[in-house]
Amino acid sequence: MTKLEVVSSAGNTREQDLWTSLRVAAEDAAREEPQLASHLHSVILSHDNLAAALSFQIARKLGDSELGAMTVREVAMSAFRADPATVAAAEADLLAVLERDPAIRTPLQPFLYFKGYQALQAWRVAHWLWEQKRDTLAFHFQSRISELFQLDIHPAARIGKGVFVDHGTGIVIGETAVVGDEVSMLHAVTLGGTGAERGDRHPKIGRGVLLGAGAKVLGNIAIGDYAKVASGSVVLKPVPAGCTVAGVPARMVNCPTDATPARTMDHTLSDVVYDYVI
Repeated sequence: MTKLEVVSSAGNTREQDLWTSLRVAAEDAAREEPQLASHLHSVILSHDNLAAALSFQIARKLGDSELGAMTVREVAMSAFRADPATVAAAEADLLAVLERDPAIRTPLQPFLYFKGYQALQAWRVAHWLWEQKRDTLAFHFQSRISELFQLDIHPAARIGKGVFVDHGTGIVIGETAVVGDEVSMLHAVTLGGTGAERGDRHPKIGRGVLLGAGAKVLGNIAIGDYAKVASGSVVLKPVPAGCTVAGVPARMVNCPTDATPARTMDHTLSDVVYDYVI
């Protein structure tokens, strides 16, 4: 478990693992808001670990008359038991939100209320189902995620760990897309194709890339590690590692850019504009 520095009510700083920090935050919230105590107990405090609580949260959200919450939870726990890397990714994703979103106070907020985080964890279960050749159930999860959270991520896509999906509304990620570790993306990002062709047709996003709000990356192209795509850009050609692109169609505006754009979440652009389209 990842260790966090936590400031106690007495002002002392101590280390806690992420699960303990989440429980402490839930206990504090239950004392502050007794009306939510039962809810906090059922979702977090009654569980022994992050996987158990996360499976309950996914089931609580995705369960419906077609696939009950208990069944959804059993599927999620099957995924977490069979593939511990899925739980490790969920932990890394939660830590990414804490590190990169200045509005966050504790892990409780994204775990309970942030649809970007919740949708990504439900997708990880759908992806596990896809890898097990359980396509129909994987597509059912995809459909429910889209209905609930307004994110449409194909279960066959590949997404790394430590990924921050900020706000989440309107994000679309295609079947053959690949998203590397430590990527940050904002709402209305599309990782799509350029037509009706089949096969490998979606973008490959490198490690530590920042995708601004409304960015469209289309086609089987590579966005290099630690690159930055400005908000509202349409990218149709590969982007070199460490460079910033902006515009419709996108062109380079800064190279090299910030060393770790996905972590700093720096959306500013250089005044220097290159005179060619990438």
